[in-house]
Amino acid sequence: MRIKKDDTVVVISGKDKGKTGKVLRVIPKDNKVVVEGVNVQTKHQKQTRQAASEIKHMEGPIDVSNLMFYDGKAKCGTKLGVKFEEGKKIRVSKKTDAIID
Repeated sequence: MRIKKDDTVVVISGKDKGKTGKVLRVIPKDNKVVVEGVNVQTKHQKQTRQAASEIKHMEGPIDVSNLMFYDGKAKCGTKLGVKFEEGKKIRVSKKTDAIID
């Protein structure tokens, strides 16, 4: 999986198609990520003695195949490639050949 935490991604399919957001959490075992403002789900919190009942809105996981890395220079989604420099893997934008990290 080439998408990492704190990357900016754009949704390419599904109900949130076209939205962009920052990756909050990566779940590599399930090949999913949690993106800020995408796939927002409603959770009902039951009332307890300490807390009142409430409705929480939280982001759910979305599959990596429905996301694409958002390139700030090209202002659109781009595929990521890998190059080796000095024995280290470096992520590279396929559209602009810019080094990501």
